[in-house]
Amino acid sequence: MSDSHTVTGLAEEFSPHIDRLTGLNNERYFAERINSLIGTLGCGDESFAVIIFDIDGFKPISDLFGRSAGDRILQQAGSRLRDALGSECTVSRIGADEFGVIIPSVAGEGDIGERIRCLLETLSEPYDVRYRTARLTASAGCSLFEPYANTAESVMNKAEMALYNAKRRGQGHFVLYSVEMEKAAKTATRIEQALRRAIAADEVEPYFQPIVDLDSRRIIGFEALARWTDPEIGVVMPATFIPIAEERGFISQLAQKVLRKAILAARDWPDDVYLSFNLSPSQLVDQQTVSQIKGILASTGFDPRRLEIELTETGLMTDPRSAAKIIEELRDHGMRIALDDFGTGQSSLGRLRDFRFDKLKIDRSFVSSMLEDQPSEHIVRAIVALCEGLRLGVIAEGIEQEEQAQLLMSLGCSEGQGYLFGAPIDASAALLLVHAQDKALSA
Repeated sequence: MSDSHTVTGLAEEFSPHIDRLTGLNNERYFAERINSLIGTLGCGDESFAVIIFDIDGFKPISDLFGRSAGDRILQQAGSRLRDALGSECTVSRIGADEFGVIIPSVAGEGDIGERIRCLLETLSEPYDVRYRTARLTASAGCSLFEPYANTAESVMNKAEMALYNAKRRGQGHFVLYSVEMEKAAKTATRIEQALRRAIAADEVEPYFQPIVDLDSRRIIGFEALARWTDPEIGVVMPATFIPIAEERGFISQLAQKVLRKAILAARDWPDDVYLSFNLSPSQLVDQQTVSQIKGILASTGFDPRRLEIELTETGLMTDPRSAAKIIEELRDHGMRIALDDFGTGQSSLGRLRDFRFDKLKIDRSFVSSMLEDQPSEHIVRAIVALCEGLRLGVIAEGIEQEEQAQLLMSLGCSEGQGYLFGAPIDASAALLLVHAQDKALSA
């Protein structure tokens, strides 16, 4: 059967169990089928699998080609799943671009993993949207029924949790639910609630890591880094709480609080010492970001020319048009823009053409290995030369050895940051450090 042929003739007659668009069973029927299987297998050792598939990037494609094209993609995806699985399995449309699958008998994790991989490949084949094709991938979360499970809701929640973790890994992945995953989710929720309280109580503090001129070793700036210690949980690392704030939708409140505190501290530094601050990906799709930063600058009286905003390529590519607009508005207001972690992830020279930057930061992974790894050294050399040709500033992060600093200087890198020059310190220690430097320079 071709992709364009929809299941059961698009459900010519309305049924409370049928999805009108695809002709598949709907979420109501899906839950009833799970409960029926639980009732049948609840006292035995048999198992069944519940899988939830989500079409990656469906909304942008639907927006680009139109709603009718989006409908055709969903119809084709449903047909592919039904044809690949056969009549013994249940296939339902359970969300806007989500499909639920029940496989009534599985041999184990290895068996179900291979079947999901095949289904993901099927869903990633080109889609016919009239006179063109669209290429999409899908993500999947799977939960295996455990004897004595209570309800369809609990089984579906586990599959949804697995899907959430799959999508965090990027497009085209699948994850099988585990108890450890649920424990991690509960821990994340506990941290989220504590962090929300900490933000409301203004308890998250900025720490400052020195940025130096490599030639003179004079401190020319500090990067602000969020630090948080909870009375009950203890010290929570930024790598833990920043992603939670990002994913749960309150990173903007956190960033504004930390930026305000950082700027208030930086007002007491010498005028030639700048402050560097990171924006999160979600802030680059929020058109309120610029007005929020400008409001903090205005209320504190801080010179915008002393503020450098760091962005990552991941953040830029979430919504390139929005990011470009925000970058231009920040630069127009006098702030400098630095591209962080350059050379990793989705790095592309095209980013340097599409966006206006003032500086590139060489990722620490290249700096840490360049003394022993010749390819890393050549990459650093190429980035420095690129910056010179494009008239961009360049800074290397993660410098921990004097030999690294010397090599970077010989390659033409002007600024450096890392534990060789100092660990992140609180506001009072940073102020003492720059005052001590001023005294030494004037002596």
